[in-house]
Amino acid sequence: MKNRSKRYKNLLESLKKKEFKNLDQIIKELKNGSEVKFIESIDLSLKINLKKIKGPENSLRTLVELPHGNGKKIKVAVLCDENKLEDAKKSGADVVGSDDLLKKISDKDINFDKLICTPSMMSKIGKLGKILGPKGLMPNPKMGTVSDDIISSVKKIKNKSIEIKNDKDGNLSFSIGRKNFQDSKLLENLKNAFEFLKKEKPAIFNSENIKKVYLTSTMGASFKLNFKDI
Repeated sequence: MKNRSKRYKNLLESLKKKEFKNLDQIIKELKNGSEVKFIESIDLSLKINLKKIKGPENSLRTLVELPHGNGKKIKVAVLCDENKLEDAKKSGADVVGSDDLLKKISDKDINFDKLICTPSMMSKIGKLGKILGPKGLMPNPKMGTVSDDIISSVKKIKNKSIEIKNDKDGNLSFSIGRKNFQDSKLLENLKNAFEFLKKEKPAIFNSENIKKVYLTSTMGASFKLNFKDI
């Protein structure tokens, strides 16, 4: 059994005396419920009942766009042809390169969180799959990381789009913002994520297959949500 801190125990005790009827109240409590010296993340956690889902459909991996982003700073690299380097530099990417970047990756000199690659460079990067794959950095068209529209792709990944994927046990967790976000923005991010997943992955993301849904802050308590209410 985990040892809970005095702060956390007091927090749980205070919540027993309160009643939360809607998402607005839960978000407000999450933002006011714990006091730490850093800006906490507001996270959504789900448990997928994989036993009910057979075949390749039991993997929920996709790109979700949050209207207000989640506040996390993402270091993005762009791999492109020489004639697109100027566009890549204007895009706001943190790392830009062509064959020189391929060499750095080959030498395992990787200092970025996401890699965007133009289609013309995919044939060159294929041989580096053993290096990039285990790190989750291999460019993928479905994840928005293979594109000729460098400026738009960088903007989305740095500011709005997040990649989500459940683990082998059906657990899925991702941030929908931070405590310094306005309540309305957190709520909009949450509802937008649900609406998108219901349309994109209806075979998985429905009230029968999603067993549990929780909203929590980094150091705060978890609040159980009703799938049908979101």
